[in-house]
Amino acid sequence: MSLVNMNFQSQYLGGNTEITVILPDKPWEEEPKKFYDRKKKYPVLWLLHGTYGDHTDWLRKSNIEVYACEKDLIVVCPSGMNANYANWPNFGTGYAMYDFFFEELMPLIYGWFPASDKREDNFIAGLSMGARGTCVYAFSHPEKFAAAAALSGTPRNFATMPECEPGMWARMEKASHNYENMEAFLNSPENTWKIVTEKAGTGELPRLYFACGEDDMLYQAFLDFREYAKEIGLDATFESIPGYRHEWRFWDLTIQKALSFFGMDRMDAGNPY
Repeated sequence: MSLVNMNFQSQYLGGNTEITVILPDKPWEEEPKKFYDRKKKYPVLWLLHGTYGDHTDWLRKSNIEVYACEKDLIVVCPSGMNANYANWPNFGTGYAMYDFFFEELMPLIYGWFPASDKREDNFIAGLSMGARGTCVYAFSHPEKFAAAAALSGTPRNFATMPECEPGMWARMEKASHNYENMEAFLNSPENTWKIVTEKAGTGELPRLYFACGEDDMLYQAFLDFREYAKEIGLDATFESIPGYRHEWRFWDLTIQKALSFFGMDRMDAGNPY
């Protein structure tokens, strides 16, 4: 594959940021001029890291470059700090990760790389905090993505979180300070539980895949949401796998499952070595 590590000044993040982009590689037998001159547009996977991570996590800790090569796929990995992929207007000079993704990162990728902007060619996935970001982005802008995969993370019920998950609620309460009041926070894109409740059964949402290890600290939240999905008639695929915790071995396994769920078959394209 061709690998781009890009540093650029972001208007929405208030300073420089970095992204990693994996691009399809030229097949050995094809002439360079012919390959690089063609106007082909490739499908795109927007791939989000977890808490404490950055744009290099998926490349360093999984085999995503191999999988992308096999599937002739562009992969875009942004850095989101620990911001829950949300807007934090009171941080520094302002850090609008949610707006950055749709208003700056997507136009950059579509404009500067051979990336298809068609809904049917765009997919989003993430682990842990990135799974939360996946739900926020896919639920709020379902017109952008054909399918989404949340690995070790699901929507959470903010109404019961203070009592059931006080540690997680402490983090979300900090996020609520980005809004005028708690009501505004609960009506924002961050309340994925509310949004999925409203959109389940409407046909608006992309195809959804949720996966969690049975030894994961978040497994109970996964089970709770799986039951709630049945109640609201949400059309989604859920997979729990025994023997895995909150770990990269699980995410490397399930990103492969997610790509299969997205309908991406192995193509043996480009240079596999």
